[in-house]
Amino acid sequence: MWDDNIAAVTRASRFDGQGARVGVDVGGTFTDLVAVHDGTLVTAKVPSVPQDQSLGVVSALETSGVPYDEIGLVAHGTTVATNALLERRGARTALVTTAGFRDVIEIARQNRPSLYDLTAPPPAPLVPRELRFTVSERIGPEGVHTELDELSVRQAVDDVRAAGVDAVAVCLLFSFADPAHERRIRDALRETLPDVFTSASSDVLPEFREYERFATTTADAYLGPGLASYLNRLAERLEEAGLPRPVVMQSSGGVIDVATAAALPSTCVLSGPAAGVVAAAYVAGQSGYSDLLTFDMGGTSTDVGLVLDGEVQMTTGAMVSGIPVRHPMVDVHTVSAGGGSIAWIDSGHALRVGPRSAGATPGPASYGHGGEDVTVTDADLFLGHLEDGATLGGEVVLRRDLAAGAISKLAADLRLDPVAAAEGVVRIAEAEMVRALRVISIERGIDPRELTLLAFGGAGGMHACRLAEELQMTRVLFPRAAGVLSALGLAVSDLRRDYVTPLFGPVDELNASHLETAFAALEERARVELETPALERSADVRYRGQSFELTVPAAEHAAVASAFHAAHERRYGYHLTDTPVELVALRLAARSPVPKPALTVPAAAPRPEERTRRAHFGEGWVEARVVEIGALRPGDTVPGPAVVELPEATCVVRPRWDATVDETGALVLERR
Repeated sequence: MWDDNIAAVTRASRFDGQGARVGVDVGGTFTDLVAVHDGTLVTAKVPSVPQDQSLGVVSALETSGVPYDEIGLVAHGTTVATNALLERRGARTALVTTAGFRDVIEIARQNRPSLYDLTAPPPAPLVPRELRFTVSERIGPEGVHTELDELSVRQAVDDVRAAGVDAVAVCLLFSFADPAHERRIRDALRETLPDVFTSASSDVLPEFREYERFATTTADAYLGPGLASYLNRLAERLEEAGLPRPVVMQSSGGVIDVATAAALPSTCVLSGPAAGVVAAAYVAGQSGYSDLLTFDMGGTSTDVGLVLDGEVQMTTGAMVSGIPVRHPMVDVHTVSAGGGSIAWIDSGHALRVGPRSAGATPGPASYGHGGEDVTVTDADLFLGHLEDGATLGGEVVLRRDLAAGAISKLAADLRLDPVAAAEGVVRIAEAEMVRALRVISIERGIDPRELTLLAFGGAGGMHACRLAEELQMTRVLFPRAAGVLSALGLAVSDLRRDYVTPLFGPVDELNASHLETAFAALEERARVELETPALERSADVRYRGQSFELTVPAAEHAAVASAFHAAHERRYGYHLTDTPVELVALRLAARSPVPKPALTVPAAAPRPEERTRRAHFGEGWVEARVVEIGALRPGDTVPGPAVVELPEATCVVRPRWDATVDETGALVLERR
């Protein structure tokens, strides 16, 4: 059932550059679509269908109006894997490991989830103890200590069968150095239990450190059946409609074919957020900006990232709902603050916002779908930042009277004026977003004042100016496709595969031939799976005695140490030239580029009559100018206070800010 031979499928899914490229991003509230064809962008936004995300994908494709026979590629960003981890709704999973080590995923690390709360429980492991089985074997750094006992393998397979699980992870000691025992167990499980999803750590994450390797592989198995079922269902629906099988966004910012994504689900846990940062780098480059803080505010959460010198910043892993997932991924920090985040009063009678979200159903109070809780969207509507009667996603009509009713109830409970309550909801959400932006910039050793804040997402443009003010930034870039930018990122993302191999030793003792031999093996695999990809070498490096690494370019052996010193200085503020530098692992990123269009401004619509809207910006009510983006031409300037309305988003130009349209149609907001 679970096909391990994916190279042929990967080649068959390559995009030949013919036809439209379509990106579909599924969020918690809306599903966004962007189609790129002959340099023209077609967009669509429809409500998400949480029960079956594939229905939202099909609905977006139908709404777009793009003829199916003109579509050459469908790229998809999904939250199925992310939500399964966050909500602990993955498969019933077993673990097979070396005798004596079945509790590695529970012992974890010594760091506590809450530094000052000694009673806070750590996150529960994905596999309970009764579903962890062991085999008799032992491999060490020097080789085999204890041969694999076949009787214990048969017993483990029988135990897995008797447990009635849907997935199993196989994680043995030192299998990253010698995978023979692990693969024997993996093959025995797949042969005997073909309907059970099987993940082996030597396939998923051939790196040292048992806990991270065990945890990532366990997560891979835990997510496998659900993600594979969803992707297969989506592929079948698209094929029935005469569309190509989809490619899927990975956490690394590149897309892979649907079979590979189903076989390695742990690589897709940050699928949607990664696409947004990729698109941000692309559109900012078209506008002439290369150093960015990216700010993506959707309905459920806000994702922030970093782009330096036009390159999306990467990391080698992240904690997702308390589970370490060690894969190359776009360096994104996520907080539970979005347009649908619910305002509530805690036991100390303080106003709080999030992490609970109203989602697509019932949605904010202003949707009129039965929601009664105040959300950030309701506050924005009440304050005049959104239009009363505006339509979202073609189906949702915003009603200010419903928002005002919900806010009045909240204000009464807080003993506040409704305007003060609405402002409080917005400011609390913005404070959470500012903290996220500080994490991705200041805590990385980057001064945000030297960067441009690129805002996108359905709600990003309404809060960007105030966030920039908090960070003392003077420029905001708001792309024309801001409301569906993650979908655009999917449409322009390259096919990508990532590879890693362990290589331990001091840099000055491992000569260039050691690196060349190891990289050559990885590059051979890459060329089989992606034919003629562009290759990028990097290495995980540390000072001797450190327990953490930094990933630096490794195109040349002679430059590895100096690159590491510079990276360490930038991240931590110092470097140690008299301390030996050690290699830990080599990494290879293989990309198969797709053509990317130049962004152009569509013909301007006739300028409508000037109109204003009563809006509140924290300093009292004013009559703010309201402008439709379609009526603006390159070079036009909109002074604040003003609201610029786009088909899928809204941009608030606060007082003392000016918004100018550039040659790509983006709004460049600058603080006076």
